[in-house]
Amino acid sequence: MKDAFSSLLPAPSNARARCLLLTLWVTSMDVSVPPGPFIPDLEGDILFLLDSSGSVSYYEFSKVKEFIRDLLRPFTFGPHDVQTSIIHISTVPTIEFPFDRYPSSEAVQQAIRGTQQLMGDTNTGKALSFAKEKFFTDEAGSRPDVPKVLVWVTDGFSTDDISPPMQLLKDMGVTVFIVSTGRGNFLELSAAASQPPEKHLHFVDVDDLPIITKELRDAITATRLRAVDITSSSFRLMWPKLLSSGTGYYVLEYTPAEEPGRKLTQQVSGDRTSLLLNDLAPETTYKVVLIPESNTQYIPPQTTRVTTLQEEISPTRIVISESTPHSFRVSWSPTPDSVVSYQVLYGPLPGNSAKLLEVDGKHNSTVLENLTLNTTYLVTVAAIYKSGKERALSAKACTQGGE
Repeated sequence: MKDAFSSLLPAPSNARARCLLLTLWVTSMDVSVPPGPFIPDLEGDILFLLDSSGSVSYYEFSKVKEFIRDLLRPFTFGPHDVQTSIIHISTVPTIEFPFDRYPSSEAVQQAIRGTQQLMGDTNTGKALSFAKEKFFTDEAGSRPDVPKVLVWVTDGFSTDDISPPMQLLKDMGVTVFIVSTGRGNFLELSAAASQPPEKHLHFVDVDDLPIITKELRDAITATRLRAVDITSSSFRLMWPKLLSSGTGYYVLEYTPAEEPGRKLTQQVSGDRTSLLLNDLAPETTYKVVLIPESNTQYIPPQTTRVTTLQEEISPTRIVISESTPHSFRVSWSPTPDSVVSYQVLYGPLPGNSAKLLEVDGKHNSTVLENLTLNTTYLVTVAAIYKSGKERALSAKACTQGGE
């Protein structure tokens, strides 16, 4: 049974609204796309505008559902990740399910598989207006502080005008991607897509639509603030080019999700598109907000949540090599970024005397010299972490017996 939102009032235009809108209007596909890699730390409300009209055959409708399922499969779903919904394009727009109905990938896949075609007219403009006026509301499960991207895959046919509602969506901060199967008007589609058109407008044969699944996923993530190279104490933030050094700067805020009072702020040059954050706590979720401060136009902030990895244990292995009568090399692994330094404590056995050698945390070996020949030593390597924690591992080593 379809959900009814007839009681919802039209939502006012809000240039600061940030949701993720993914609209697909396709009519024919033959090949399913294999799932891509798992995509973490992506937040957004994904709305599929699905052509359910009588101009689409049952076979084509089934293939579109397969395409949507393949496109969504790598995403993580939940209140702090991706949410998704479907609106049918027909004589009257109809909701299949709201954003917050299915919080897991398995549930989403099953719901899409069970979606039924409605037939009727291809009133795409009405569906876009419905999305703009009534669907991005709390009642529909939408969230106000998540990104918004519109991807419209079209054969170029609609029985009503799409231009006004499409412009209203872009005025809300929507980034519009259009994939045309080749029969659309280039000038009209260029005007409908976000600028520049060479990055947001694509023409492809209808039989080749499945091969752009990864490209669509990449387009979604590329327009977003995202984290890469995540370790236990750092991650690199990347974002699309929104400013230049002459048009403004960014304000970056990052806060441990469970400690909102510990918010940190940095000002970043407008020509930057990445930044490495260091000295972070392990196994901690950070809420990150990138605020473009443009002196020419309003650009909505971008947000993401990043969880650092568990602190890597070091050392877990010690190797003794290059032994001579008066020296040997001590090596250890691994050498995680969270380690500031290593302390190498060594002394002869038996005995109660020992020496201490300090080694930089970026190094994984050192040579111990001025040792006594033909002697067994106890060597202890202790890792000193940025958090103040310590971990030590010991091994025995022998010098050679002759000069």
